[in-house]
Amino acid sequence: MNMEKLIESINELQSQKISNLMEQRWKEFKKLGSKSNEEWFKELCFCILTANSSATLGIKIQKRIGDGFVELNQEQLYEQLKKAGHRFGRRRTEYIMAARPYAHNIKDKVMSFRDGKRAREWVERSIYGLGMKESSHFLRNVGFDDVAIVDRHITNIMVEHNLISRPNTITKRKYLQIEEIIKRISEETCIPMGKLDLYLWYMKTGKVLK
Repeated sequence: MNMEKLIESINELQSQKISNLMEQRWKEFKKLGSKSNEEWFKELCFCILTANSSATLGIKIQKRIGDGFVELNQEQLYEQLKKAGHRFGRRRTEYIMAARPYAHNIKDKVMSFRDGKRAREWVERSIYGLGMKESSHFLRNVGFDDVAIVDRHITNIMVEHNLISRPNTITKRKYLQIEEIIKRISEETCIPMGKLDLYLWYMKTGKVLK
């Protein structure tokens, strides 16, 4: 019954004007998926920046640095993050530099896997600073539709609709359990999980970001 109520709210959103913006954002993700290794790497850097921070700040920094994610040396990159106000600038610089060997083949590596879940295992294992959530975030932003981004907003929605008990921490096991619930909602609403995240996030924040 609680899932039915959530599905009803999502279906109602699909009939509203805001769904056009969500569709536009989804098309942008798919378009990015067709771009170069370097463009994928810049999106990877965006996701490294948003971990324990905000998408809004990540977007701001991504626009500011652009090709610098590939080209700047470590100190130059740190100075850019510092100026932009990222409170974990030094550590995020280290993570980005550690990922730089993949700057010219990240797309090739990810696309060598059969599906998003296998690709996520590789990303989580290979990229410092990315756990399940941000690995899923990265894959969704380059067009994968078979992984879910389980953040605090999504968790809150699940709790509010009595679909889960509030977890103290999101372990990998708990993440996958919540993802299965999101998959069921995706199937019921006929909205891919990646796009469904936009609807759920909007329900909690009133924003459509990435």
